[in-house]
Amino acid sequence: MIEIRDLHKSFADKKVLRGVNLIIEPGQTTTIIGGSGSGKSVLFKHVIGLMKPDSGSIFVEGEDITKMSESELYRMVDKFGMVFQSGALFDSLSVGANVAFGIKNRKDMDAAAIDLIIERSLNQVGLSDIAQLLPAELSGGMKKRVAIARVIAKEPAIIMFDEPTTGLDPIMADMINELIIKVSADPAITSIVITHDMISAYKISDKIAVLFEGEIIETGSPEEIRNTKNAVVRQFIEGKAEGPIKIR
Repeated sequence: MIEIRDLHKSFADKKVLRGVNLIIEPGQTTTIIGGSGSGKSVLFKHVIGLMKPDSGSIFVEGEDITKMSESELYRMVDKFGMVFQSGALFDSLSVGANVAFGIKNRKDMDAAAIDLIIERSLNQVGLSDIAQLLPAELSGGMKKRVAIARVIAKEPAIIMFDEPTTGLDPIMADMINELIIKVSADPAITSIVITHDMISAYKISDKIAVLFEGEIIETGSPEEIRNTKNAVVRQFIEGKAEGPIKIR
């Protein structure tokens, strides 16, 4: 579905991505783990077309998005749905209007059809009868679920989750994990997750990729990563202060 080849990105004299190579298989959930400052968010922004690399390529369904014109990129990016870390709901819009934001301009839908999609999407994330509420009236967990409902409504081929369990208590975090599994169970959907939450990574992933100092240093199934012999990966997944990863 997506192939990242030798991707490099620097900001001034700081090298953030140092030759990232990664294959995202269709219909699977690939989770990218790594510490703060490892380049996860920068890599995400490249995959969705918000940044251009210094060198390297990103192929989405065989097309190199790094060489696309703005109009071509807009067409390609329409295949993506993004669940932001904070939810990124529009405070001035109702929950229903937030869910419909990505589909409101579709010419093949009237207001009644959009209302049905809003209702269906909210029901899928375990929320109903809240379409008229404002984001300020929601808990943090509810905001995350509304953000997922907004993506579901758009029916993208690729869903990207940015730190989906950050800031949630363990029970709500597990509910979000279950939702990711439910949404990603559709074989037509490819999911990409960035996180440093290993409980979440082990539960939701088909494949885990470890990003360290701007490079993918290991990929494997959750079980393979859990049993890795790589000292850097072991230190990260076990959350130990001592090891080859130096805390700055």
